[in-house]
Amino acid sequence: MIPEKNKEYTAIVTGVSSDGNGICRIDGYTLFVPQTVTGDKIRVLVVKTRTGFGYGKRMEIIEPSPYRTEPVCGAYRRCGGCQLMHIDYAYQTEIKRGIIENAMRRIGGFEDFFVSDMVGADKPYRYRNKMIFPIGKDKNGEIVCGFYAQRSHDIMPLDGCVAGGDFNGAVIRAVKEYMQENNVSPYDEKTHTGLVRRVFTRVSAKYGSVMTVISVNGDNLPNREKLIKKLRTACPDIASIIVNINKKRTNLVMGDKNVTVWGSDTIKDNLLGLDFEISPHSFFQINHDMTEKLYAKALEFADLSGNENVMDIYCGIGTISLCAAKCAKSVIGVEIVEKAIEDARKNAQSNGIDNAEFYASSAEEIVPKLIENGRLADVVILDPPRKGSEEKTLSAIVKAAPKRIVYVSCNPATLARDAKYLCENGYSITKSAGFDMFPNTMHVETIVLLQNRNM
Repeated sequence: MIPEKNKEYTAIVTGVSSDGNGICRIDGYTLFVPQTVTGDKIRVLVVKTRTGFGYGKRMEIIEPSPYRTEPVCGAYRRCGGCQLMHIDYAYQTEIKRGIIENAMRRIGGFEDFFVSDMVGADKPYRYRNKMIFPIGKDKNGEIVCGFYAQRSHDIMPLDGCVAGGDFNGAVIRAVKEYMQENNVSPYDEKTHTGLVRRVFTRVSAKYGSVMTVISVNGDNLPNREKLIKKLRTACPDIASIIVNINKKRTNLVMGDKNVTVWGSDTIKDNLLGLDFEISPHSFFQINHDMTEKLYAKALEFADLSGNENVMDIYCGIGTISLCAAKCAKSVIGVEIVEKAIEDARKNAQSNGIDNAEFYASSAEEIVPKLIENGRLADVVILDPPRKGSEEKTLSAIVKAAPKRIVYVSCNPATLARDAKYLCENGYSITKSAGFDMFPNTMHVETIVLLQNRNM
């Protein structure tokens, strides 16, 4: 029976969904309720109904769950950045373990799948080395900078964020002051007018240097030397100030062209003893400490002795590739973003690594060609985007028959789908681990080791 819309009910939350909503049932009907957790007794308003399930709004917590905690961020209830800050951190990791296991069992058909090792973060706050803050106007015409509110493109003003470094507040204030004092307009996505679109920051966890990128709907910033002075005063660790040209009517965070207006074009960070140059467009994992744990586990699963040929598919700027190259015979890295491959080659050279080569192409195009030309691998490392790997790529890997496949995934659903294909074609999952790379959000990273059953 479907409950009545716009009516309030009392319910017990019995679980948490893969998108972070609490799950409760009213006369057998499933209702998803944001910012609730297993064990909460709530008064809930039914706001949307569909066949089979609906959505509710939490009106009151009648009895709080033992897993509930007070969010450390005052903007949490409105902000769309985090979904789980109301949940005790230890229980957050158990929720994510369940999400991985449920996806692998339900989508992949791995009925007995269990996450062997679920690795939580030592620092559930201040872990992000990259932040993006949109800029716009409020209803009174005042410049605002912050995050989008939940399920909207309304900018919620923030003076920093507890997920990122505390220097972000100083950077935001400096940019807003510069704009106000120099009559620089914020971007309006509805009319495609105004100049400043976003403030984007990166920080090196190892060296502490900060990059600030200002995305603009134009070719330059007026009186930019005044902005440079304000930013350097507000954040003494700034090493790079870049203007990103983004004049397209698009939701893409950045355009293709960067202009360095002060400092260096890149900043440097370090992973597992190797230095990496990071540009504004570089893909570099957001949580440095957890990335080192993730990569160490990937290398453990790869079990390299120095005699293996490795293929790293979706290699980005070569982070895993170059870490693997230290203990492999050779490494081939594949990535569709040409700038990332340029960075990977530079990173190999600067780290003195000469047994790694990189190809700029889509995985589904280059991997079959490499394998057809005899460039076989003993170990394949897969680290695809959220959509997972193309079947054409997986088919080529199966044809090459590597001994081991180490699959690193940011999406349990596509991992389950791809692992099912690989296991139907000669492989078995022998090890797994989950990593909470993004505390207080629903995102989770997973690694599985697939062994060739014929070797």
